[in-house]
Amino acid sequence: MELHISLAGSGSLAVKVYRQLREAILDGRLRAGEALPATRELARRLSVSRNTVMSAYESLVAEGLVTGHVGAGTFVNAAPQMLGRRAPLGKVLKPREIWRSLEREVAPQVDPEFDFRIGVPDPKLFPWETWRRTVVRQLRGQRNAAGYPPPEGDPGLRAAIARYIGVSRSVSAGAEDVLVCSGAQQAFDLIGRVLVEPGACVAVEEPGYPPVREALQALGARVAPVRVDAEGLDPDALPADARLLYVTPSHQFPLGTPMSLARGMALLAWSERHGAAIVEDDYDSEFRFDGRPLEPLQSLDRCGRVLYVGTFSKVLLPTLRVGFVVAPRSLMPGLKAAKRLADSHGPLELQRALADFIEEGAFARHVRRLLRVYRERRDRLVVALERELGDALILLPSTAGLHMSVYCRDPTVDVDAWARRAVEEGVAVGPLSPYYQSVPRAGLVLGYGLIQAARIDEGIARLARCLPHLGATHQKA
Repeated sequence: MELHISLAGSGSLAVKVYRQLREAILDGRLRAGEALPATRELARRLSVSRNTVMSAYESLVAEGLVTGHVGAGTFVNAAPQMLGRRAPLGKVLKPREIWRSLEREVAPQVDPEFDFRIGVPDPKLFPWETWRRTVVRQLRGQRNAAGYPPPEGDPGLRAAIARYIGVSRSVSAGAEDVLVCSGAQQAFDLIGRVLVEPGACVAVEEPGYPPVREALQALGARVAPVRVDAEGLDPDALPADARLLYVTPSHQFPLGTPMSLARGMALLAWSERHGAAIVEDDYDSEFRFDGRPLEPLQSLDRCGRVLYVGTFSKVLLPTLRVGFVVAPRSLMPGLKAAKRLADSHGPLELQRALADFIEEGAFARHVRRLLRVYRERRDRLVVALERELGDALILLPSTAGLHMSVYCRDPTVDVDAWARRAVEEGVAVGPLSPYYQSVPRAGLVLGYGLIQAARIDEGIARLARCLPHLGATHQKA
């Protein structure tokens, strides 16, 4: 690559070249074994004499930072002390207070021995070869169109999504009603930007999905938590001034409760009375193990107040970053404008590959395979929990998705301490507390997307041994 060297200001040109090359070696921009430009070439680039560059190189050789090989070139040696390179520390510029309150330390990715983390599918089940062939076919294609793709996404993918959710979920949509996003999280952000005025009241489930709550707070909204019971979100608890409601009716996150039809109809009536919008997050509806598929609110909506959000992160891979929103026609111009300002457009070749993946039937075959695997893991987890911790936990129904939640029968259990101890024993689980804005209920949330079925029994046995108040009397022989 071409190395930037500045010759601005007064002083020796050779010294300037030497110092900047020395700094690049010490901070790691130039790594051991890399070749410096030939002296004639660098002199030409900098419009200086070759002697100037040769003098700088000689100084680097004298310090042992580079070595010259006759006929081969000048190469960087391993630096004696890597200084690193960072932006100025600075104390003048600070983020708005809301962003300081949303700061999160991202924990390093360490694969635990027994992995019950939630929201992550098993990458070992991904059809890598089929996907690779599909992507390669797109990359080999001829591209004659210049300019940027449309912000709402590739037309072929929008049509494929509309057909897929129309068949599998009875969502009422054509290609023109679909906007492709970089994951569901971007969909929530775009919706908030288009619909939520600063200071407006928005309602979310309690407990609920923290990233949506935080995204709305970052936009200046007043976020009101609304309790969830055995039928889903309680419409009677909605604040009168809420102008937007976020819900997960098919598989409430994180409790797993499906919303009853009566509750869904009540929410639609509420939205019409109050002139509010409903954001329906259908994040893992592909994985339904028991019972009949639930009607999405979007398919019951007759007034155009529901925005339906879906994602491919749970079925395919989170790293693909593909989600979508189905919106009423009246909102699409605003959402397209917001998407254009956010990131202009998504990766065209990837979107076209995904369209082919869906249309050729590979996606449906993949989902059928996942259903068999995840159903086995879910069933194994339920049995293990009832056997090892049935006297300590209340298992919530898990008819769909990649996780299940449990309540502690003893509300005084220090669940955070339990989870920390479990991590020390190689078992990754999460407490329910982060999903509450108000006083949390003691419990755990356990994913089965990553853990192999054969490892579930031992993982839950270890988890049981970590529960502080049970002690040795609970351990199984």
